[in-house]
Amino acid sequence: MTPQHLHRAGLFALRRPGTSLPLILLHGIGSDAQSWVRMMSALPPAIDVIAWNAPGYDSSAALANPSPTPDDYASSLAALLDALGMPRVVLAGHSLGTLFAARFAQRFPQRVAALALLSPALGYGIPPGEALPAAVQGRVDDLVRLGPTAFAATRAAKLVFQPDDKPDILAGVRRAMAAVRMPGYGQAVRALGAGTLLADVAQIAAPVLVAVGAEDAVTPPANAQATYGAAPNKHSFTLVPGAGHALPQEDPAAVARLLGALVMEAQHV
Repeated sequence: MTPQHLHRAGLFALRRPGTSLPLILLHGIGSDAQSWVRMMSALPPAIDVIAWNAPGYDSSAALANPSPTPDDYASSLAALLDALGMPRVVLAGHSLGTLFAARFAQRFPQRVAALALLSPALGYGIPPGEALPAAVQGRVDDLVRLGPTAFAATRAAKLVFQPDDKPDILAGVRRAMAAVRMPGYGQAVRALGAGTLLADVAQIAAPVLVAVGAEDAVTPPANAQATYGAAPNKHSFTLVPGAGHALPQEDPAAVARLLGALVMEAQHV
């Protein structure tokens, strides 16, 4: 079934309806809802799944705060779920999306039945208003200097393991990255700088699943192991062979197996 487009609370998303507890997907900094489509199609038909376009991505409205933290994105997600009438969900984030997912689970524990953190980005713990590390600020500078298309051409291949062997996957990663724009991307970079994933995960009561590509050079397996170690309620840790940072695109079947099983378990607790 082709995912349906929906617009709620100023955010655009893709939804494939089902009968299960809802599964909410939060993309990474250079991605969008479309990046999840192959994985969504690989999920069991019963899974009710929604992939958002974060504030400032695709047609979603940007945040009012020019220097947001993951709190701002958690509030936007709460508004989206309220508008959809979803009091309790299974939440999955990829890369930057893990910072938003974990902050939401930390702030709204009663709303998260289970949490999946894929290729987790740890964040830098930079207080709002302070300068970002040069490598982080360089993301925004490169986008402004090069423009989205050239920006994507310089960065996309780093997200895929052996990209020359996966031209269709690389093309999808490049498409999403070429679609980023200001101010949404700049706001997301500020949130990455402000993020404190390990501290948030340490306060989450829900079961936490962590998965990472064995060849991830952007958020390496050591980050994922530290994230899993910080979780009080550990569900499972999976190292996916042959995958880099773009895990949901590189091995959608493996991710679908993990998330589908997590939803079914959470639904019957």
